[in-house]
Amino acid sequence: MAWETSGWQTAEHGSVNAALVQESQRAFMTRVHGWMFAGLMLTGVMALVTLGNETMLRAAVNFRMPLFLVQLGVVFALSFLAPRLSGPVAAAMFLGYSALTGVTLSIIFLVYTAGSIAQAFFLTAGVYGAMAIFGTVTKKDLGAWGTFLFMGLIGVVLAGLVNMFMRSDAMSFVIACASVVVFAGLTAYDTQKLREMHANTGYSSAATVSIVGALTLYLDFINLFLAILRLLGRRR
Repeated sequence: MAWETSGWQTAEHGSVNAALVQESQRAFMTRVHGWMFAGLMLTGVMALVTLGNETMLRAAVNFRMPLFLVQLGVVFALSFLAPRLSGPVAAAMFLGYSALTGVTLSIIFLVYTAGSIAQAFFLTAGVYGAMAIFGTVTKKDLGAWGTFLFMGLIGVVLAGLVNMFMRSDAMSFVIACASVVVFAGLTAYDTQKLREMHANTGYSSAATVSIVGALTLYLDFINLFLAILRLLGRRR
């Protein structure tokens, strides 16, 4: 019958569209993680280069606060000006931020043993991978996590600022534990939200969208790594 044929064609068309959407999202997340891994590799290289150069290492130690402020400026610029940036400019800003982060992170080699840094990195990669997969495959809407995670992030930042003056080991331990929970949760939350963002932009393949997504996950990874390192790292 005509209505049966029409229904079958509609169902087939719907399944084809669903397959195209899934393929587009898969390609988008591949690009996001490609940029993110490129940023992490550049961060690692720059950390090692800085560690091997006494002048650069001394500058990283002496100018920690100005470098941190520059990093914040780049993050805000990428986050808020993304729609106005071209792909090459956004890529240059992201890679520049990754390199600058490597310079500032070189200091951790003066505080922690190389073995514990490597252990923290691989543990971070495992936690990150598990939470990213969860954020990808779960059918549950993680939107409800957003408020909880944002409040947890604000709490961690404020507690960290207070502990800069208190210098309490007990509070440092609590902050590190809370940071692991917050940034592990943000990894799953942001992974799901990036897929939704891709859909909301009409499945855009623009490089800027991928780079902003890469920056989001890059920050989750770096902060999770630092939290785990503070929790488990062996000091020199």
